[in-house]
Amino acid sequence: MTSNTGGAVSPSLSAQQLVDAVPGLADAGIDIEVVDFRRRPGASLTIADLTELAAAAADTLAGGADGVVVTQGTDTIEETAYLLDLLHHRPEPLVVTGAMRNPTLAGADGPANILAAIHTAASPHSRGHGCVVVFADEIHAARWVSKTHSTSGATFRSPDTGPLGYVLEGTVRMLTRLPYRLTVPPPDSAAQATVALHTVTLDDDPTVLDAIGGRLDGLVVAGFGVGHVPEPLIDTLATLAARIPVVLASRTPAGPTLTHTYGFPGSEQDLIARGLIPAGWLHPYKARILLRTLLAAAAKPEDIATAITTAGGLTEPTAWPWPTTDHQPTGTCTTDA
Repeated sequence: MTSNTGGAVSPSLSAQQLVDAVPGLADAGIDIEVVDFRRRPGASLTIADLTELAAAAADTLAGGADGVVVTQGTDTIEETAYLLDLLHHRPEPLVVTGAMRNPTLAGADGPANILAAIHTAASPHSRGHGCVVVFADEIHAARWVSKTHSTSGATFRSPDTGPLGYVLEGTVRMLTRLPYRLTVPPPDSAAQATVALHTVTLDDDPTVLDAIGGRLDGLVVAGFGVGHVPEPLIDTLATLAARIPVVLASRTPAGPTLTHTYGFPGSEQDLIARGLIPAGWLHPYKARILLRTLLAAAAKPEDIATAITTAGGLTEPTAWPWPTTDHQPTGTCTTDA
């Protein structure tokens, strides 16, 4: 981003300009090939953009690159990085980064983040972790990371797990490993899937869901706590779940949905019995990305349910029809619950 005559900032710098502004990169001994793939705000990126980007990254890695760095606006990184992770079937690292403070501000963080991301992409210690997000010298798994503050430079956090590792003195230090990765087939570029995210609120009623339900191919419900909704929503959600996949996630920033603790009307046990799919540890934003991708890939209903519960740590990864442990580091386990 750079400022225009009115003082507002918008995407205008090329990828080469971003790289040229990174101090210390020339001393890192890492060869960089720069590609201008898209130039638009993060808020306007699409599933199609990211699907094409994943394919371009795979081609670059197949051509011999050790890793790929993607720079983008921070608005949608927690979603775009997870989509890239789902579509990334190779062992080499795919790293997403950006900047919270644009180049017109004192203390702009873009150059430092790009340098740390390049070190991460070039490191053999980053292999097998899929797509990661690197900010403020922290390395986060795409499946766990969230944007937690609208302006802070330390906005990207993994509330349930913490970072995978850090970039220290130009060296990648991994402190933990992903137990497994779930990947999915690429979506059909011509397929259209409309998936809504409804966040439940106090004294919620079914008016909105009744109005849009007939137009949806899938729905994610961000419920209270461990997966609860007000009683007036029950019948609408049950009717929708009989026709389309309806995923039950939690609107809280951390922690999972449960499956068999509470039994009152509108509780997680009640809703699962009515056909809703529990998301476990999967955040509602990421559940929507996974559900939409699966629908666009024409996945079977039973495979959609298995993928959601596998991604959320509720199902053994061996139940998912596509590989979940290919290219993983030594010592993988079969659950991340």
